[in-house]
Amino acid sequence: MLTDTNDEEVALFDAEEDAGTKSKSKIKHPVASFFHLFFRVVALIVYLLCGFYSASSMACMVTIILLLSCDFWTVKNITGRLMVGLRWWNQVDDDGRSHWVFESRKGTGKIQTSDSESRIFWLGLIVFPVLWAIFSFTALIYFNIKWLPVVIMGVVLQGANLYGYIRCKVGGKTSLKSMATDYLGRQFLKQTLSKEEGS
Repeated sequence: MLTDTNDEEVALFDAEEDAGTKSKSKIKHPVASFFHLFFRVVALIVYLLCGFYSASSMACMVTIILLLSCDFWTVKNITGRLMVGLRWWNQVDDDGRSHWVFESRKGTGKIQTSDSESRIFWLGLIVFPVLWAIFSFTALIYFNIKWLPVVIMGVVLQGANLYGYIRCKVGGKTSLKSMATDYLGRQFLKQTLSKEEGS
């Protein structure tokens, strides 16, 4: 059972929101913005430089997994709520069934999200899982099996946060497949209408 309490839209990359006041572009939570990127950037740097500067691959793997875990917890529990007003979690009821809950900030009286923070949040959330996916394909192609569990952990932990926040953004009951189909349909319609107007 999905619980959706998505009453207010929080714009992905702020595409749907108007700029409003100039204070919206200021970073309201600099510490949260810093740690939103800190753990994932450091994990990536450690992964890239580990082969050059460390003789112990086990210490590097443990360090990377700890950094990825800290990133997962920080993004899921702190930065998503502060930077874009979204949060998600899983709870188990008395019967042992798992329920996913997706929420977004409600009401117009609440603190509005900053454009800059929203961009930092979504870019960091999207770019890094893609990078870890590229690293996993690279590890497979070059048969670098010892690093494969680490890059899979990167894909899983950061991909889970990405999936959770996209579900918060579009609503817990909305199917991502139907959302993608609707988007592609609108783009096709726009393209067709623009071609007809140009003729």
